[in-house]
Amino acid sequence: MAVLVELTKEYGYVVLAVVAYAFLNFWMSFQVGGARKKYKVSYPTMYAIEAENKDAKRFNCVQRGHQNSLEMMPLFFVTLLLGGLQHPVVAAALGVMYTVARFFYFKGYATGVPENRLKLGGLNFLAIIGLILCTASFGINLVIREAI
Repeated sequence: MAVLVELTKEYGYVVLAVVAYAFLNFWMSFQVGGARKKYKVSYPTMYAIEAENKDAKRFNCVQRGHQNSLEMMPLFFVTLLLGGLQHPVVAAALGVMYTVARFFYFKGYATGVPENRLKLGGLNFLAIIGLILCTASFGINLVIREAI
């Protein structure tokens, strides 16, 4: 049995949260490009080797901050877009919280001290847990509607 999902006008906030993260990701990619020039790490080298580059750790931390954000992006987008179907304002707020926390996660990582990524950046984990709960709520609601 098909289920019709109606998008509310508040779902626009969810879309804007996706766009904000896309801009953040774009900005992070430019930071990695700048770090490549600054620390002399040419393409296609993904990570610098400490024996070959005295600034390898600094570059690798910038690269890793962006790479980790890319690794988390599918989970973030799916939970934001699906959870936002039932809870658009809450999901959008969590999406903005996640995006801001990921900015601080990246900035902390880019210092060259990986532990710095968790100072404010660690809040991204709370936001993603909230989005997972929003998505679970949406899924449960679909199952209950189907059973009735």
